[in-house]
Amino acid sequence: MNDCIREVYATILDRKEHPAENSYTRYLFDQGIDKILKKVGEECAEVLIAAKNGKNEETIGEIGDLTYHVLVLMALQGITPDEIETLLETRHGKAGNLKQFKTVDKNS
Repeated sequence: MNDCIREVYATILDRKEHPAENSYTRYLFDQGIDKILKKVGEECAEVLIAAKNGKNEETIGEIGDLTYHVLVLMALQGITPDEIETLLETRHGKAGNLKQFKTVDKNS
């Protein structure tokens, strides 16, 4: 996993353990799961809109915001970047993992 992701995650954990005045991260932890999930959802929507508009610079910024908020969620729930990396490595190693989609008979 990218060292930058690990460094940001470590900073998030530090803010969780050692509250800093005027820390946005600490604010999110104080507000709890509902606020964190709301921010993840908002950032996800903003990624979609930026991508749909075809503005890569804006999309990159929104992906950064989404990544940060997902890392806060992970820290809240005790999920580490290493766990995500392990999952991705496992999935990356699979071949032919396209899911089969159900066919629907529109006449029934």
